[in-house]
Amino acid sequence: MELLTTQQASEFLGIPAQTLVNWRFNQRYPLPFVKIGKLVRYRKSDLVEFISQHLVCMPV
Repeated sequence: MELLTTQQASEFLGIPAQTLVNWRFNQRYPLPFVKIGKLVRYRKSDLVEFISQHLVCMPV
């Protein structure tokens, strides 16, 4: 299981790291994270699932 830091997760998603911090604080999206003491990590598999759940298909 690959765990990513907030910075690595933000780069993977293509969003600012502060956005992930805000999402955690405001619980804007149900994006799971792992808390180990003060450290926050994201499972890469959860990030891939998050992307899949937010896929938008527009009619042609």
